[in-house]
Amino acid sequence: MSDDDAVDVEVESPDDAARTNGTADATAEGTSGESADANGGARDEALAAAVAEHDEALAREVAALEAELDETRADLLEAEEEVEELTSKLARVKADFSNYKQRAKRKQDEIRERASEALVERITPVRNDLLRALDQEEGSDLRPGVESTLEKFDEVLADEGVDPIDPDPGEAVDPARHQVMLRVESDQPEGTVHEVYEPGYEMGDRVVSEAKVTVSADEE
Repeated sequence: MSDDDAVDVEVESPDDAARTNGTADATAEGTSGESADANGGARDEALAAAVAEHDEALAREVAALEAELDETRADLLEAEEEVEELTSKLARVKADFSNYKQRAKRKQDEIRERASEALVERITPVRNDLLRALDQEEGSDLRPGVESTLEKFDEVLADEGVDPIDPDPGEAVDPARHQVMLRVESDQPEGTVHEVYEPGYEMGDRVVSEAKVTVSADEE
């Protein structure tokens, strides 16, 4: 083979090979770095989106809880107002019932008292008749029976809370309990009871009938 026909082969020097390899590595490394940066940016965006979505969900949940709390507070306020109204109504009903019981008791007491007074008004004249009979029939066989009847009669009056008004001679005249029939000469102090013509009767602090009395006057 002639020298002209020989193929020229360019032999790459070691330095040139190193530079070539270095450039290739740098190019590969740059490409890898760009890919890593791109992947990192995508992850950051996905994380930010997830956080934003989570925050939005929490905001919706908080808003729902606040709305529920407001509704519960409104219901509680309404319930408290209803309880207060019912408590006030109960107090009024209790007061009305207490007043009714007091009025009913007073009414019953009045009815009972009037009935007792009516009874006393009917029976006291009978007692007075018995007293007069005892005065007229002294020494008679009727006296023991009349005395026994009078004793039982007085027991009935005592059971009804009735006390005779029967002042002693010389006792001061009480206009609220004594009815002066006339004034007589007497050895008793002037203006005091001389004699009881007819006993009166009282129930508690109420005078059913006044005692009829004569009153002592100055001796002339």
